[in-house]
Amino acid sequence: MDRSQPKSLPSALQRLPEFERRLEGKKAAVFLDYDGTLTPIVSRPELAVVTKEMRTVVERLGELCTVAVISGRSRKTVQEFLGLDNVIYAGSHGLDIAGPGGSGLRNDIGREFQQTIDSVHAELSQGIIGIEGALVEHTTYSTTVHYRLVAPEKAHRVEEVVDRVLQGYPSLRKTHGKMVWEIRPRIDWDKGKAVLWILDALGLDSSRALAFYIGDDVTDEDAFRALKGRGVGILVAESPRDTSATHSLRGTKEVQDFLEGMVSLLKARPQS
Repeated sequence: MDRSQPKSLPSALQRLPEFERRLEGKKAAVFLDYDGTLTPIVSRPELAVVTKEMRTVVERLGELCTVAVISGRSRKTVQEFLGLDNVIYAGSHGLDIAGPGGSGLRNDIGREFQQTIDSVHAELSQGIIGIEGALVEHTTYSTTVHYRLVAPEKAHRVEEVVDRVLQGYPSLRKTHGKMVWEIRPRIDWDKGKAVLWILDALGLDSSRALAFYIGDDVTDEDAFRALKGRGVGILVAESPRDTSATHSLRGTKEVQDFLEGMVSLLKARPQS
């Protein structure tokens, strides 16, 4: 038997009755990745636009409980794409957090790295010239180098450029995502810590709230680990893989179905 074979996780859709029981006497808090979760992975970053139906269900959920979108993209980009004013937005892997207008919720810990990120973005943009299909996306306090459109035999050239440029930036680090290299500040902060910060800022400890995190990428594993024992990690994936999540959904359509199930569940609860 192959002991390395990842286990299939229970479907979050099928466990909605269980979540309803676990939510008794508690508030819900739903955290969502953007790319690959609210919208399918696309060839170019600017094409990742949510459907009208997905936007509507996220808006309805935001009327019933805390909803936050945590992305590697810039906070402003995700906010423009989603276009909702009743959710929390956390961009640059949680380095830039802002709540709805008037909420006072704000955490801008990436600001000190702004000039450094601007500089590395410029160097990377120059460095990939000549590598067809390579793209560099400025995400405020991080930078993402996309190679999904690069010929497989040339993909190594993208990483070579990233490694060469980063030699001059010891305060930054490289992490890997789905066909991207992400350049982030070398500090102890990630999506998981952003989730915990938001919960703490809102006074939603484990005795008062049940938190859900839904995501598909490697960077979402930090959030799954952060919620171990105090929440529900839901991996969006078509097939099993090694993960710290406890449940799964197969693609963005099931994500939408799950969020619709949460809306129905929360609307049916007695109002406290």
